[in-house]
Amino acid sequence: MTSPVSELIELLSLERLEDNLFRGQSRDIGTKYVFGGQVLGQALSAAQATMETPRSAHSLHAYFLKAGDIAAPIVYQVDRTRDGGSFSVRRVTAIQHGQPIFFLAASFQKDEAGGEHQLSMPEVPKPEDIEPGHAVPPEVMATLPIKVQRWLSRQGPFEFRHVYPRDELNPPKRPPYQQVWFRLSEKVGDAPELHRALLAYASDFHLLGTATFPHGISYYQPNVQMASLDHALWFHRPFRADDWLLYSIDSPSAQDARGLARGQIFDRHGRLVASTAQEGLIRVVEANDAPPARVVDDDAAHVPAKG
Repeated sequence: MTSPVSELIELLSLERLEDNLFRGQSRDIGTKYVFGGQVLGQALSAAQATMETPRSAHSLHAYFLKAGDIAAPIVYQVDRTRDGGSFSVRRVTAIQHGQPIFFLAASFQKDEAGGEHQLSMPEVPKPEDIEPGHAVPPEVMATLPIKVQRWLSRQGPFEFRHVYPRDELNPPKRPPYQQVWFRLSEKVGDAPELHRALLAYASDFHLLGTATFPHGISYYQPNVQMASLDHALWFHRPFRADDWLLYSIDSPSAQDARGLARGQIFDRHGRLVASTAQEGLIRVVEANDAPPARVVDDDAAHVPAKG
């Protein structure tokens, strides 16, 4: 039996078809569609594989166009847009069934010295002082849709510890912020490219869901439709995805059935290693119009809004 971590690393290791063409598989993690973090991590892996000089990814900007089919492979086409003296740019298109489902632009930079500053990490308990989340009681699990049951009962490659846990099955109204410690559940190799792809994958957890907090709603509710529309990620400093990282998230605005969420990722020593931003659809429909409950990740469906 392979571990969830080994499966994830295999998932991020793409098959090279041509110099700029790659193929990736999908993993069913109890979601209806391909998990958005998987496409983000695979697209970054494809872009990194086309770098012929030692340059590190420092920013990603992506758009989710269509829901991904778990049963079909995804082809990643990389455009080597620019290789300058200090920076390189890659554009990646993810394709399924002949149609683009995702776009990503990534910028890479050679190592350079320069001025440095950062905001301070929030004062929160250490991950060792936070109890792991409790399993949903069997009698409650039995009342949930099958897809939700599979999501809640899965063993994923990352461990999460919420500083302020929220009952997603009976969500209270809360201010739009949260802090979550996370780490890969096993130690892995030292390649920085691998750790960046792993962080890209994990950065899609818990982000958009923060925008639901003031409204007392949850993605588990059948009349709540959520879909990630875009995703941005900036890498600031070296890190390891298999060491504890703090994801500090806030949502400054929600309007017009869309919510915006921002995140800062710190290592346990307080260094700011990455920042994120995401906007997504958050739509509450009449109960009679609601589709069957579905979960794609623990925050969003990664499907475009339907008119």
